[in-house]
Amino acid sequence: MSQKDFISEIEEKKELYAYQKSDIDKIFERLDNAASDYHLLYQLPTGGGKTVIFSEIVRRYLAQHNKKVVVLTHRIELCKQTSKMLKGFDVKNKIINSNIKELPDQEDYSCFVAMVETLKNRLNDEKLMIDNVGLVIIDEAHYNSFRKLFSQFKNSFILGVTATPLSSNIKLPMHNNYDELIVGDTIQSLIDKGFLAKATTYSYDVGLTSLKVGINGDYTVKSSDDLYMNMVMQEKLLHSYIEKSLGKKTLIFNNGIHTSLYVYETFKEAGFPIKHLDNTTSAEDRKDILHWFKKTPDAILTSVGILTTGFDEPTVESIILNRATKSLTLYFQMIGRGSRKLPHKDNFIVIDLGNNALRFGLWNDAVDWQHIFKSPEYYLENLREDAEIENNFKYVMPDNIRKMFAKTTDISIDIEEEFKRVIGLNKRSKEVLEKSIYQHALMCNENSKDLNQARMLSKLLGNDIESRLNRYVKCLGKTSKNYREWLIEDYKTKLTVAIGKLFRELNF
Repeated sequence: MSQKDFISEIEEKKELYAYQKSDIDKIFERLDNAASDYHLLYQLPTGGGKTVIFSEIVRRYLAQHNKKVVVLTHRIELCKQTSKMLKGFDVKNKIINSNIKELPDQEDYSCFVAMVETLKNRLNDEKLMIDNVGLVIIDEAHYNSFRKLFSQFKNSFILGVTATPLSSNIKLPMHNNYDELIVGDTIQSLIDKGFLAKATTYSYDVGLTSLKVGINGDYTVKSSDDLYMNMVMQEKLLHSYIEKSLGKKTLIFNNGIHTSLYVYETFKEAGFPIKHLDNTTSAEDRKDILHWFKKTPDAILTSVGILTTGFDEPTVESIILNRATKSLTLYFQMIGRGSRKLPHKDNFIVIDLGNNALRFGLWNDAVDWQHIFKSPEYYLENLREDAEIENNFKYVMPDNIRKMFAKTTDISIDIEEEFKRVIGLNKRSKEVLEKSIYQHALMCNENSKDLNQARMLSKLLGNDIESRLNRYVKCLGKTSKNYREWLIEDYKTKLTVAIGKLFRELNF
């Protein structure tokens, strides 16, 4: 069933599924028995119908209490979607947007839907006050911007709703603002019951040692652009799409605008139907692009951030994570864009080009949300580090790159065995790298007509080089990230020199 059909059914019949009714009853047990200023957090996976559930809660609450309800969102699109859903439950509501300066007609409404920043500004200006608020519902409650309004509703019952009860700021854990967490059905349970599509994940090993982490705790846009815009990663992206998603309606998520535009050019040049979308796209262009995406069966849409919330296109068949993230919330949001189920759609594909599944687990794996809610620091500190993930990589050269080195029979080297050999002979450990560099230089020269072509071929060896150096560093023992990064750059510089030297030896 599509999201549109699902909403239509609710509007016509106002029927809820058994798991939704059960969760609503649990929430009302707290509403009826806890203190009036109790803060309750409710978790349910994307696609489980959170908006449907809290719309029914609003309807039922207003029928039982002579108080008002405020629903807070962090984006204007979510305000409009929420208001529409509430109307489907016969809840008359008013959206407080940037055009609303005062509320002279507030007695005509018992429910208000507002963007957090807009409401905060109006309340701070003291031009707008909402009286007698008994219940505040916070959608996407993991965003910290909502904390700004908690003091304005000191005597109200606050219900936070989220798919991932993990704060967007580790310094502001959710258990500081909420008294309790109620956990809804799991992703796997919703798949088994036929409410969500099943994901098949294909992971392609990616060396992430060049990525840097910013002050927000996630990888920086610049370091991501530097990695994902290089030719090797663009080839890997295109290859993975052709291999696993060809002809499927596909969303590609990137960390930077430059990367997304580069992806757009790469796919366009390859002859695939693709468009680019980011937060600088005008409202009119965005509308046109999303309409095109909806109507085009094999459409590809490459984007940055903008489609992670407030966007539902059930016909999406493939999600490509062309980025790495340390945000569990973002990981679930991106994959969730493909999880909507339709009569002809029981499955969708996830292509992971950021080691994300190795970091967080598969999308449908069991998650102990109570533990994460109570001990977020412990959870985040124990996420697998990139170096640990990459230590277990076994690099296999993709077929399209292997063809470029077809004239070379042996393209591999056992770094660990070579390390043991040179150390056993009391030689310098760097002789391992010298042997590896010579082999790479030979591969480039054997498969080239001239020096420029040989040096161009070396650009295809980025992942192989990182894999070899990760294994080498592991043999050395404890080393710094800066040293590993220096080794990679030094290796590439020496490889360029070795290619030139070997070319002269072979040809003159």
